[in-house]
Amino acid sequence: MVVIGAGPVGLAAAAHLVERGLDPLVLEAGPAAGSAVREWSHVRLFSTWSEVVDPAAEKLLAPTGWVHPDPASYPSGGEWAAQYLQPLADVLGDKVRYNATVTGVAKAGRDRLVDSGRDDQPFTVHISTPEGGEERITARAVIDASGTWTTPSPLGGDGLPALGEKSAADRISYRVPDLREPSVRARYAGRRTAVVGSGASAFTALATLADLAKQEPGTHAVWILRRGIGANTYGGGEADQLPARGALGLAAKAAVDAGHASAVTGFRTAAVERDGERLVLVADDGRRTEPVDEVIVLTGFRPDLSFLSEVRLGLDERLQAPVALAPLIDPNVHSCGTVYPHGVKELSHPERGIYLVGMKAYGRAPTFLAMTGYEQTRSIAAAIAGDHEAAERVELVLPDTGVCGGAGLFDQADSDQAAVGGCCAVPATLQIGLRAPVSAGGC
Repeated sequence: MVVIGAGPVGLAAAAHLVERGLDPLVLEAGPAAGSAVREWSHVRLFSTWSEVVDPAAEKLLAPTGWVHPDPASYPSGGEWAAQYLQPLADVLGDKVRYNATVTGVAKAGRDRLVDSGRDDQPFTVHISTPEGGEERITARAVIDASGTWTTPSPLGGDGLPALGEKSAADRISYRVPDLREPSVRARYAGRRTAVVGSGASAFTALATLADLAKQEPGTHAVWILRRGIGANTYGGGEADQLPARGALGLAAKAAVDAGHASAVTGFRTAAVERDGERLVLVADDGRRTEPVDEVIVLTGFRPDLSFLSEVRLGLDERLQAPVALAPLIDPNVHSCGTVYPHGVKELSHPERGIYLVGMKAYGRAPTFLAMTGYEQTRSIAAAIAGDHEAAERVELVLPDTGVCGGAGLFDQADSDQAAVGGCCAVPATLQIGLRAPVSAGGC
């Protein structure tokens, strides 16, 4: 079995396969476990340690003397990687291979078109190395836990890069800034920065820039929203059952109320223009922002499906998530309560034996939590091992956010959406949060 990605969900998949007596090979493009997580090491998760350690992984770690961090505390990305992901990868030993980038997955001797004998053929997984080497590995099953971190959504309001976005790349970032780094701090200190997005990543950036504004005069954030501002714009607040996520929204609101950030609503970016050394964002209705020095684009992520072009996937046409899973996580729909329990049944594709898990499984939906991915891998490992009863016995209880609102109604303010139908979407992604004490969470 090949697992793509040595992040939280990929390593959990390996742990569950080992627990089932199976032999996984984890292929990680980076040089260490949790390479993507390490890129947001300064960000704190929404979830506590008790919610981000997989049970099967903990069983593997226990004999090594590994000590579970304080279950009630909130790890940063760096702490998650150093204190859990890397030790877990070390226990798995040669079952984890680093610097191995998957470039393609197919059925042996069969391209996407061929039906004959397809189900009887193993998968072939093509990989490349930093030195330019190429290799092909044969696998009975493939679990793609490569996530979405490497494919952030662009600035353009139509889902494509705005005109001029690529040529202005030197002034545009798609990540929450780490102001601990002197060069990053200098980039934003005393400057005017547009923050584009309406989710927890944008909240984080707004709160971070507000902290900087208190120390560096002239620092200001211009918050670009595709929707209007309503009662639920800032998330669940005190009603959020992930308290750290609620606190993050309140911190963003405080940044606006204090004048460290100003909001521009109903603005869908169509172009980026140069104004000397600064940038101007142009909306599809012709409106223009005041010049800004920097732009931080936090409009979500999307799955990289390019290396899966030769396998037959069943994906929803909107979310790019498995067809059976998409209705359960669709942010366009007001769904009350929690994400419906799901496992191998909802994650299966027309091509038997290939599974997208974790953030990758959610496609463009921003509702993923780490414990969701752990439960996915438990179910899939059971199915691969032939324990169909355990595979179907999926149990998952997620925190209720108390927030109404779906991206499908982005032209209306959140207060209008709340009247449409009642609710509770979970607008959180795995990789965002804020430094304590304002927040302590991300996933």
